[in-house]
Amino acid sequence: MPEGPEIRRAADQVEKALMDREVIDVFFAFEQLKPYEEILRGAGIRRVDTKGKAMLIRFNNGYTIYSHNQLYGKWMIRNAYNYPKTNRQLRLAIHNEKKSALLYSASDIEVLRDEEVPAHPFIAKVGPDILSETVTPDELAARFEEKRFRNRRWTSLLLDQAFIAGIGNYLRSEILFAAGISPETRPVDSTEEQKRKAAEATIDLMWQSYRHKGITNDLDLAERLKKEGVKRKDYRHWVFNREGRPCRIDGTPIVKFRAGSRRCYYCPTCQKE
Repeated sequence: MPEGPEIRRAADQVEKALMDREVIDVFFAFEQLKPYEEILRGAGIRRVDTKGKAMLIRFNNGYTIYSHNQLYGKWMIRNAYNYPKTNRQLRLAIHNEKKSALLYSASDIEVLRDEEVPAHPFIAKVGPDILSETVTPDELAARFEEKRFRNRRWTSLLLDQAFIAGIGNYLRSEILFAAGISPETRPVDSTEEQKRKAAEATIDLMWQSYRHKGITNDLDLAERLKKEGVKRKDYRHWVFNREGRPCRIDGTPIVKFRAGSRRCYYCPTCQKE
């Protein structure tokens, strides 16, 4: 599943392709959305926002397209009406005279009036978006202390979009490693220093992943490994997807386990309870 940084990069691509040009055609695969095709034709797009893993394409006529990629959704930017060869199903297409923004495989798509967006069930409950809002380490650290969050295990808390928007499986493991926090513990069990490190790591790794196409490892180390011919999947992360391989800090074999039915990775020595 794409995480917040991947959705923000996709939003940047959609915005670059569609802004400042009149929309000449819109296609929705779902019958209940067909009436909006005519409403959106001829309008312009003023910006493309994200809220965690959701994208908000905001038109200048008071409407917004909400989409959530879920597991399999994928945006593709092409020259106008130049469709790729793919087995995926086209769900949404927005065309101008130069470019087409095509959303494949996603099923969670809605059209809302601008004033309806804040009340949308996902938008209303989702937590702060690091990449779209100004969020400080102090604000996040204070959030860790809130009664509704502090007694929950870190591994489930970090995947809760009501806690922080856009964190998914790889970021969960990487944030806990960077903060030196055992995945078996809760915010209430963690030291003030650990919580501060968790807040800083959440912000730093979200931005780093966004700016460097998913790389959460030390950037200098990643660049050196890349030059040595190491494959991207092997230099991309600190611990995620590295079961049995040596920790990049102290050489301890990385451990994989299941948390909430999803993979999680950690270093038993760097992240002692």
